[in-house]
Amino acid sequence: MHFQHFWYIVALSDQLRPNQLLARTVLDEWLVIFRGENGQAVALRDRCLHRHSRLSCGAVHRGKVQCPYHGWVYDQTGNVVAVPSEGAPFTASFARQARRYVTCEQDGYIYVRLVEPQEAIAPFPMLHYGEPGWETVRLVNRFANSVTNCAENFIDVPHTASVHPGVFRNSQRQQLAMRVERRDGSVWVTYQNETTNLGWFRQFLNRQGQPISHIDRFHMPNITCVEYDMGDRHLFITSQSVPETENSTLVYTDVTFNYGRWNKLARPLVRWTAQHIINQDMQVLKVQGETIAKYGTQFANTPVDTVHGFVESIRGAIAAGNDPRDLPNKTVEITFWV
Repeated sequence: MHFQHFWYIVALSDQLRPNQLLARTVLDEWLVIFRGENGQAVALRDRCLHRHSRLSCGAVHRGKVQCPYHGWVYDQTGNVVAVPSEGAPFTASFARQARRYVTCEQDGYIYVRLVEPQEAIAPFPMLHYGEPGWETVRLVNRFANSVTNCAENFIDVPHTASVHPGVFRNSQRQQLAMRVERRDGSVWVTYQNETTNLGWFRQFLNRQGQPISHIDRFHMPNITCVEYDMGDRHLFITSQSVPETENSTLVYTDVTFNYGRWNKLARPLVRWTAQHIINQDMQVLKVQGETIAKYGTQFANTPVDTVHGFVESIRGAIAAGNDPRDLPNKTVEITFWV
């Protein structure tokens, strides 16, 4: 198992219009994304075979991409179908084909996979997306840090009182308990004793002070899901962290909620609050990334960082070419304060 075997988002479905080219980077691979003649999403290596210009700087017409340098034309399979300097009709004197990658569309996202695995691995299903009674706010942000550190931040409760004071939790020295489980390539974190310490979030997340069910999850190799259930209100924050380079991660975040008759009215507030929190996380992760670049990743961990260790063990297994589902199941009970 390798990171190239998984699906990664490269665009929102409604972002990729006909006759439009998008340049993307996934795991250091340059991609050009467009819709072919049949309307399906196409991903080719973003390199012209001729003199190595970038296809994404060219143009697409009726599902065919033309290089901006010498005008070579590629169809949706990656085959060269026209070379202006050789006249028309064009007949290839030898096989010319750009590398093509498998794509799929699901839940309003376009995905690409760089390598076909032996075992079929489906894209992560976005929870309640498009279902009646649910609203989804989508946000896209670029973090100057690795996928591992982004994912760990998204399911890290202790940092919220320091990084998001007033907006999402305050430091109240409240004792909480969590059960951290590693199983089947995932990490599950179940919290207990949470009350109303949710900062401004409480106003639309738990205004009535209902008992809170809070579960955080990490799914290999790059997905986090934060779930708050207050009975009459339900919230999911699902993030897919796309590795562009070692220290650049494009994060697609779905905030999906069920607030009953307040759904539509809550959308602007949910969007503003979520983006505000993300901006704060982007800043702190940028600083962390700069420090790691200078001093490395010899972290000083405490028991509450068990969740980070489990995430790192899963991603480390994939980096080594192993299946993290073969790691032994493990459960740890932890008490901490926020």
